[in-house]
Amino acid sequence: MTQLIERNIEEEVKVRLRRRASRHGHSVEEEVRDILRDAVKKEEQRSAGMGTEMNRLFKGIGLKKDIPELKGVRTKEALFET
Repeated sequence: MTQLIERNIEEEVKVRLRRRASRHGHSVEEEVRDILRDAVKKEEQRSAGMGTEMNRLFKGIGLKKDIPELKGVRTKEALFET
């Protein structure tokens, strides 16, 4: 098993990790392992397209049409005047 050493962690982060570990009944080491596992899992999950996500978020509020995916649609650069 690989060993990971992280230095120069801010004191506030250490305090909050200890509190979080305590709430979950873990050691700080186990809590950090759980956080890292969750972060990698979330990264590996393939996200749906923007239209699919918007449909999911706003489902049931009265939208009449599905929001189409914009795969392959070329977009224009937004120009802002200063």
